Amino acid sequence: MRYLYILLLFCVTACSNNKADLIIHNAVIYTVDSSFTTAEAMAIKDGIILEVGSNDDILKKYTSDEKVDAGGQAVYPGLIDAHAHFVGYGRSLFQVDLFGTNTWEETVARVKAFADEHPDLYWIQGRGWDQNRWPGKNFPTNEELNKLFPDKPVVLTRVDGHASIANQKALDLAGIKAGQTVVGGSIEVKNGVLTGVLIDNADNKVYAQIPAPTKETYVQWLQAAEKNCFAQGLTTITDCGLHYTDVEAIDTLQKEGKLNMRLYVMLSDDASNYDKFLPKGPYKTDKLFVKGIKVYADGALGSRGACLLKHYSDRPDWTGFLLRNKNHYDSLAGVLSKTDFQMCTHAIGDSANREILNIYNKYLGDKNDKRWRIEHAQVIHPDDFKLFAAVSVVPSVQPTHGTSDMYWAEDRLGPERVKGAYAFKQLLEQNGWIPLGTDFPVEDISPFKTFLAAVVRKDAKGFPENGFQMENALTREETIRGMTIWAAKASFMEKEIGSLEKGKKADFVFLDNDLMKVAPEKILDVKVTATYSGGKKVYSK
Repeated sequence: MRYLYILLLFCVTACSNNKADLIIHNAVIYTVDSSFTTAEAMAIKDGIILEVGSNDDILKKYTSDEKVDAGGQAVYPGLIDAHAHFVGYGRSLFQVDLFGTNTWEETVARVKAFADEHPDLYWIQGRGWDQNRWPGKNFPTNEELNKLFPDKPVVLTRVDGHASIANQKALDLAGIKAGQTVVGGSIEVKNGVLTGVLIDNADNKVYAQIPAPTKETYVQWLQAAEKNCFAQGLTTITDCGLHYTDVEAIDTLQKEGKLNMRLYVMLSDDASNYDKFLPKGPYKTDKLFVKGIKVYADGALGSRGACLLKHYSDRPDWTGFLLRNKNHYDSLAGVLSKTDFQMCTHAIGDSANREILNIYNKYLGDKNDKRWRIEHAQVIHPDDFKLFAAVSVVPSVQPTHGTSDMYWAEDRLGPERVKGAYAFKQLLEQNGWIPLGTDFPVEDISPFKTFLAAVVRKDAKGFPENGFQMENALTREETIRGMTIWAAKASFMEKEIGSLEKGKKADFVFLDNDLMKVAPEKILDVKVTATYSGGKKVYSK
């Protein structure tokens, strides 16, 4: 009897030890481990992967009250956007949508329609206009905005976030006048009159006049952003450039269960952020990791704020500019090199990239694991690629920038210099890995557009027919890694997320077609059928 009791106890214990919360089976699971192996099933408990293997092995070894038969669908690790603006994207969802406008007149018409629909709004904000899409490709002026909104301030952010146009009411509130100069910015004037166009740092005074959102509005922004991200299979977002007050609000919402998105946060280059965080060091919870510092070296190529070594091909008197004095970047790198914080610098032009890479090389000195990053690394001089490898600098790129800019990039850079732009393969070769993102809301949130732009080097319209500078295309495997494990590694989270392996968080996504096999022309037709974060379903088609 005693032996029977022991045997029963052993069976109960063994069974309970092999009880999972969820079993996924009959799937094609891309583990994205070091060998890029595939599996058929996995068992999950308490949000962690217990084991990945064959259907027979997992179903025999584990029991669960919840089993999901994948029906042969492809399962990938939860997708990670290595460079985006989660809070900014949420805000943009409640502003005038100006993406894709083909003329300034269409842009103004959208603003008027939005204002008519929201008569109680005092400040009218919008985002997404791009003069490079319009006839003549010239910056607009604010004359029509002044006529339509004499008593309401209006400010409209360019697609890249590096220029704005404001009406006279907004300019007056900010105290901006013709003839003023701004370090790291430009106040555009025509015939001695303000046009309303403010490039880079020049629009800071306008945005400083806009009241902070209420808590209810802020929650609304973030929950809307999260919903859209989960629908795209995104389970972790790197938010590039937040204030510590944003961090505190996000932390509170996550702990209250009102926000489930995992976030890696880069703090903006601001003295108050340094005072708050540098003495204490990085901050980490289950869903929030604050370890990066986002710095801006220059502006954007589209608004000619990118800092180039030689003049713009379409503007011979202009090379762009750095947004801060060179000493600022040097002294900041010196401070951060003595901390555990990661320096992540936005650099678009070849001059800006060279300046920051030289500073990084000065303070990092040799191969290391600090994972300092260049965000965008968009235009690199041929002599400077090696500066990434020399001190293990991570090039963090956004493939859709290439397919968005390709229509006019050669006009800005010329036929020779453009060859060193959007050079993802060449950048990958420096360290053997490269994280990929979208920079949303600058670009579309879709990771499938990222995949298309990296692998096929075409945009959603299938242009160009033979791909854009195909020598710098990435393979499908490299692209998947860039959207998962390499994106995790860029944020020091590769031991927790980014692949489907034992002991990692159960973040994964079901797709209705397999990205490793789907025909190039069908990539944008791939849909997410379910998204799981920590073993919990957070989206279902």
